[in-house]
Amino acid sequence: MKRILPIGIQDFPDIRERGFVYVDKTTRIHELLTGSGKAFFLSRPRRFGKSLLCSTLEAIFEGRRELFTEMAGHQGILRMPALAINSLDWEWKKHPVIRLNLNTGDYANEGLEGLRNALRSQLRMQAERNGIELLDESVIEQFNYLIWKVSEKTGEKAAVIIDEYDKPLLDTINNTEVHESIRSMLKSFYGILKPSDPYLRFLLLTGVTKFSQVSVFSDLNHLSDLSLDPRYADICGWTEDEVLQNFEPEISVVLKETGREREAYLESLRRYYDGYRFSKKKLKVYNPFGLLKHFDRNGEFLPYWYESGTPTFLIKLITEQKINIANLGNMRVKYENFQKYDVENMEALPVLYQSGYLTISDYDEERERFTLDYPNIEVSSSFTRALLKQYLKVPEERSRALINQLPDALEDGEIEEAIDAIRQYLAAVPYDIIEETEKYFQTAVHLMFTMFGLNCRSEVRIAAGRVDTLVETKHFVYCFEFKLDKTADEALEQIDTKEYVLPWASTGKKLFKVGINFDSEKRNIGEWKYN
Repeated sequence: MKRILPIGIQDFPDIRERGFVYVDKTTRIHELLTGSGKAFFLSRPRRFGKSLLCSTLEAIFEGRRELFTEMAGHQGILRMPALAINSLDWEWKKHPVIRLNLNTGDYANEGLEGLRNALRSQLRMQAERNGIELLDESVIEQFNYLIWKVSEKTGEKAAVIIDEYDKPLLDTINNTEVHESIRSMLKSFYGILKPSDPYLRFLLLTGVTKFSQVSVFSDLNHLSDLSLDPRYADICGWTEDEVLQNFEPEISVVLKETGREREAYLESLRRYYDGYRFSKKKLKVYNPFGLLKHFDRNGEFLPYWYESGTPTFLIKLITEQKINIANLGNMRVKYENFQKYDVENMEALPVLYQSGYLTISDYDEERERFTLDYPNIEVSSSFTRALLKQYLKVPEERSRALINQLPDALEDGEIEEAIDAIRQYLAAVPYDIIEETEKYFQTAVHLMFTMFGLNCRSEVRIAAGRVDTLVETKHFVYCFEFKLDKTADEALEQIDTKEYVLPWASTGKKLFKVGINFDSEKRNIGEWKYN
């Protein structure tokens, strides 16, 4: 019988009772619950399992141990194995749970009133399930009363779990007046949590971003931030070991139906969906949503996660802050940058990281500095396509038609065909938006390469200087040097004089040194040469 995958299902009891595949995270959850502290915050990108984590915690605090033991699954045929926490030392005491999900509500259109309605609805639902009758007061006073009352009624401290705490803020970030009114209300609403500490057994807030201490978190400085904590780097997302242990049946089906070779397929899986890193620890995880969709579609490699959201705001932010988009795959940020996120103090790079479009690729312990990069091909190709459309204003259909030949040409060592594709693409760019600078043309070419998943880096630092753009394929290394209104010979001379290709001489790959001169009058490639 084909196993059923929990695509888009974030309800833990539903997954267990209906026999969906579940990757066991309860060892990490047990460590969290039995460690120091009781109030936590976790930031992860959308569709990364935050809501499922909240649902699992809810079931634990409700004492529903039967969900964690071995049990019959779908139609009583499949067996659901016992989960790790079942054999660990845990009290299994029933606590009252207040779980709020702010992913509801039409905040963009209804503003502050939409937030009040959403909170009122959520609090009413939580009061009913706990057998509490709320007073006819403001939502802030109702929240305060609910925490106290459930604790008094049961004689046990409450677990408060708030999922997507920042959704109202993110939805209104382009409307300063509404955003400020919502932020002010949420500050007061969440401010109830600190004085409620005597009645709390556990507190967790999850979201995509951490708005800075001067706003929402000013009254929540007792929260332990798990977002960059190496101990919980894999509490959401799946490690490669977890994928291989839990999805061998799905992998086998893909291999059988597609005829792919196992190791080559697994490598493609890594390059397309793996690569997210959330701490100094060198541990990477797969995006769960993209991987599940991939298995459900019998191994089709498509940008499932990327297409489930729209990064319009991030593209705008990059443009406004004049971020070097040709170097997005090699950006450096300090640790404190991740703590400064607010509408009046918004830095593009931490936001790109927290949103999942960039991830940690390296960490410099001495300088306390992170290097950010695209996590995988799904994100780099899709996000670059959006950047390219914004940067060059070429319609996506036209874009695909013009440079379909580019990745194959470079993979096959057909440099003439690759240059021809670049020329055709630049010819389709509207005349009035082209900037007559070398950097503009270099960025355009870099985006073309990256959009097709090529291993492309720009401004590559070596001992003798910086290589404009480097593309590495299975059998070839291309070193590009760009000039504007000069000559291709000058570009090649610079490559040779500074020995740009020397670091790759021992790779066993054929090296191409490519000099390209852009003609400002033609607004395209003028002459080019290679050797």
